[in-house]
Amino acid sequence: MHRSLLLFAVVFLAFPSVLPGQSMRTFTVDDALNVKSASVAAATDDARWLAITLSTPRGRMGTDHFRFGDPTYVSPSQAELIVMDAQTGESAPVFRDAEQVQSLSWSPDGERLAFRRYVDGVVRLEVFDRNSGRVETVRLQPDRELAWGGQLTWFPDGRGLLVSLRTPTWAQAAKAAYEAMEFGPIVVQDSSEPFLSWDAVRNRGALMELARVDLEDGSVTVMAPEASYQDVRIAEDGSHLTYTQATPLRTSYERGEGTEYAYFKLDMAEGSEPMEVMEKGERRVRPNWKPDGSGFVFSREGDLFFKSPEADSARNLTEEFRVPLTEADSTKRSFSLDRWHPDGNTMLLRAQDGYYLMGLDEEPELVWPFPGDTRKEWGEAPRLSVLQWTDDGRYLYASRAARDHWERGLVRYDLERSREEVLVSDSDVYRSWNVAEDGSRVVFRRSDGDRPDELWTADGDFGNATQITDLNPWLDEVTLSKSQLIKYYDVDGEELYGVLHLPANYEEGKAYPLVAEIYETFFDNGYSYSAQTLAAQGWMVLRPSVDLEIGFPGEAWMKGVTTAINSLMDKGMVDGRQLGIHGTSYGGYAASLIITQTDRFAAAINISGKVNIISFLGDSEKITTRNYNAAEEGQDRLGATLWEQPQKYWEHSAVVNADRITTPHLLLTGRGDWNVPDTNTREMYYALRRLGKEVVWVNYMRAGHGAGRAGIEEDYRDHWRRIVEWYDTHFKKAVEEDEKGG
Repeated sequence: MHRSLLLFAVVFLAFPSVLPGQSMRTFTVDDALNVKSASVAAATDDARWLAITLSTPRGRMGTDHFRFGDPTYVSPSQAELIVMDAQTGESAPVFRDAEQVQSLSWSPDGERLAFRRYVDGVVRLEVFDRNSGRVETVRLQPDRELAWGGQLTWFPDGRGLLVSLRTPTWAQAAKAAYEAMEFGPIVVQDSSEPFLSWDAVRNRGALMELARVDLEDGSVTVMAPEASYQDVRIAEDGSHLTYTQATPLRTSYERGEGTEYAYFKLDMAEGSEPMEVMEKGERRVRPNWKPDGSGFVFSREGDLFFKSPEADSARNLTEEFRVPLTEADSTKRSFSLDRWHPDGNTMLLRAQDGYYLMGLDEEPELVWPFPGDTRKEWGEAPRLSVLQWTDDGRYLYASRAARDHWERGLVRYDLERSREEVLVSDSDVYRSWNVAEDGSRVVFRRSDGDRPDELWTADGDFGNATQITDLNPWLDEVTLSKSQLIKYYDVDGEELYGVLHLPANYEEGKAYPLVAEIYETFFDNGYSYSAQTLAAQGWMVLRPSVDLEIGFPGEAWMKGVTTAINSLMDKGMVDGRQLGIHGTSYGGYAASLIITQTDRFAAAINISGKVNIISFLGDSEKITTRNYNAAEEGQDRLGATLWEQPQKYWEHSAVVNADRITTPHLLLTGRGDWNVPDTNTREMYYALRRLGKEVVWVNYMRAGHGAGRAGIEEDYRDHWRRIVEWYDTHFKKAVEEDEKGG
């Protein structure tokens, strides 16, 4: 490492902060705010040099939620930026303090790191030189506004960057459009217009130019005009660009409609015009280009098609090979493209029964079969996700995770020997794998399942696995909750899983209060500040899964959550008098809905969740049609429009059945919540108060979606204080009433 980098080296590994004989303490809200997490924002091709961001929850506080919909607004996201040598573990900060950086990218030679930095309302293009340890701001010539978001990619020669720019008039026009909708003074919305007005405003945020910036002098060359760009790619030899233009046509309530997609290839030679390589249309495809740019593959309904830029139509590569999976199963084999071979001549395909290799004019060959002989057995096999195909074409690296227990890790498949090698497999949590292109090194995040992740590195065969960060050594003096995977059956006999966090200082054989934190499906564990905060109070925290059925989602929480709790009560682990339930967003909605069906909970909390699915359709005007889509065919799973099945909407609106609620209910909202407006949750407060029920509504006036935890630090602390006090008060009350009754 360069001497100037060593002078500022930061040592992360540290000795435990608790000496023998020192007492342990429980987790606190302060701890939640102080936990530091690391992410590899960019790694060189050999995975040696890492750009790492270090952040805490404080770095994301202070968002002006009322500015949602303003294309010119950049919400805060502060993090420390360091550069680390994964080979030696040495590291150095790029800046003295936390900064707001984005789209980090190493140069092809690994010597320089480019990124965007947001400073005093201006987006800067900056480059860190690893050898000198200095950061230089690239002065664009002529002076142009860099887009926050969009493209930032090195050209293969290392002399320039492909970036996204705003036009000189973009900011003024975008701000004016936003303010006209937000402040009026008169706002008119007309169904004869192609877009809902907020769609028209938000669409402006995606408009950018593609431009090359020469790093020698900052000169800017616009490559493609203002549009919304997707799937932008620079050819490996730098000879051309390929990209998709997405042009909104109208506000649509149907998925896959309302946007026109056009597909282009642009040679880098001066004076070249973009070539449209496929017929435009509203049916989107994702071109996966051959490395040499001679054509691309896309998937459609289980088939793969190849299209060269000059051809009039695409060629179906797999039609004749889509045969029944087995003699007993007439389901046809479906293919999807995982990636191209490093030499660009062979494809790695995935099907129901395994991975295949296939050339453009060849029959697919099964090279890595999944265990089993039937769809059921293949579906029960561990989940595999290919991470890297080494540049010599020999090895496939893939993450692997069992589906019925906590066994996770990394495998390497030798294509020459048709042999799978398990490199690591245990109950730890592994994330964010970075595998060197030659397979010589692996960098990853690892946790025991309860502590925050740390960064690790290992050789390509997983030898010399070494932890290279120790971000929260002070947690050594904190007693953390331990997690378990539980299996249970709902009332329909469906096998489900849940994650159980034991109370701090758990004693086997003792029955504890339990708080169910609900949403949809839970399986993997990992550090959870909310579970640690609640478990520190001496409570069990359960994250149960539910089997949500189209048309009848409201029943799922009752069927799944209560049976999960019953399974723990049967083991003598839970005091059934002291049960709490809460969730956030969709989970908050579920918490309000479930207490209209049962009185077994001593307390319930809805955090930023709707209570009236009918009024919710139009409550959040800034997100336009999403709530219609969610109810009809998305997360809410009602499976019909309001006018086709009005009774479904009625039945799934907790406020309609508020008279059935006997559980004390706490409602937490954020005044600036554009996702689930506080006005929707407020309906439950008015209903329960009218009915003489126990209810408290807390509206954080500086916060957004997530209530107090989406506000400032003062709101965050108040949010968790109220949650803990609400459960504690009503758990004790439930026990007192039971003892009196007994």
